Amino acid sequence: MAENSLIIKLKISPNASKNEIIKTDTELKIKITAQPIENKANKALIEFLSKKFKIPKSNIEIIKGETSKEKTLLFKNLLSDKMVEIKSFLT
Repeated sequence: MAENSLIIKLKISPNASKNEIIKTDTELKIKITAQPIENKANKALIEFLSKKFKIPKSNIEIIKGETSKEKTLLFKNLLSDKMVEIKSFLT
């Protein structure tokens, strides 16, 4: 893994009433309003995280779990301060 990248595992909950991040002791869950059809929830997830952390959508990639609720995301090409911000928020 490159120095300026970060891998995060999370659960996605599509069809939610609003987009939000829920952190528990055991997992990270992200609620997305989009439906899990035709890749809409995945696109919405990347768009939501991109806006939340103010990074380009191209810097976020789903590397595992395209069709699953459990996903592994790769955040790449991050500046160190942005990496610290994402890490502290999502881990």
